[in-house]
Amino acid sequence: MGVVTSLQVAERAGVSQSAVSRVFTPGASASAKTVEKVKKAAAELGYRPNMMARAMITGKSRIIGLVVAYLDNQFYPLALERLSNALQAKGYHILVFTASNDNDHVARVVEELMDYQVDGIITASVGMSSELTQRCEDARIPIVMFNRGQDGGNVSSVTSANLDGGRKVAEFLLACGHQSIAHISGWLGSSTGRDRKLGFTRTLTQAGIASRVMDGMYDRETARAATLDLMDRRTPPDAIFVGNDHMAFSVMDCLRTEMGLSVPNDVAVVGYDDVPMAAWGAYNLTTMRQPLNRMVDATIDLLLSQVEDKTAPPRAIEIDGALIQRSSTRKPKDTTNEGF
Repeated sequence: MGVVTSLQVAERAGVSQSAVSRVFTPGASASAKTVEKVKKAAAELGYRPNMMARAMITGKSRIIGLVVAYLDNQFYPLALERLSNALQAKGYHILVFTASNDNDHVARVVEELMDYQVDGIITASVGMSSELTQRCEDARIPIVMFNRGQDGGNVSSVTSANLDGGRKVAEFLLACGHQSIAHISGWLGSSTGRDRKLGFTRTLTQAGIASRVMDGMYDRETARAATLDLMDRRTPPDAIFVGNDHMAFSVMDCLRTEMGLSVPNDVAVVGYDDVPMAAWGAYNLTTMRQPLNRMVDATIDLLLSQVEDKTAPPRAIEIDGALIQRSSTRKPKDTTNEGF
């Protein structure tokens, strides 16, 4: 037997070939009766629509590439799941690739996605060189960077309001009465790490507090080593702001298990992301919440608008989040302050 065609399905179902096409095109209009007849005929004949042939006709593959740097951080599997579900609900197929933040590796992955004729690309915590961005622009493939920005403004991005998030954490710790405050930042080669640090340290400087900053590289072991270093100093911190929850859990484990200290009585700890594990009783972590659902919705809307209109200019979207207070910190002395 040869390949079953849509014309054969149409003849078996007693409908037009265009009706078969509508039934298998996400978002297209077809009556429930037509859908039932076409799918019954397709099942009997063993028909599967040829997506690549359709892409050649329409100029759209209905495939979106998702590129993520690493999945150790609990925030990213959750983000990828919601991005994938949202795109599939709109009739898109998903290709997921992992890539380090090495420019050559990212370039190879993006070029492979371009070979698949993807309609667009979402990168999660992955940097893009200006050369690679230009290559995608030349190929008319829109890109949206999720939870990462890029200097220069020539590529779209959706992030939480990281600068303001750092400010909120600093103001909160000051309101709790802390004077010796340290920051184990996210990787300072990333916009998110830099912005959270800047918002935090600038606010402390304005309050006359000198903060100590160590780059945690978004890595648990690096964050642990930074904790041991900070607590071994003549004046150890009584509060540590950590650049994401993934590292903050390591900091709390180190303080409590290795050093026998109390969180928050000896050292308060604040994270960033508010992954589900932050609310577990073992951590109960005070943290800046990244508004994940709103970030996902904004990312999908932005990308698909650029898929439809290739001339749309890039946009940088920041979404405000809330500081979630739990028991890894003491309560602020000034409970009238609502700025957190």
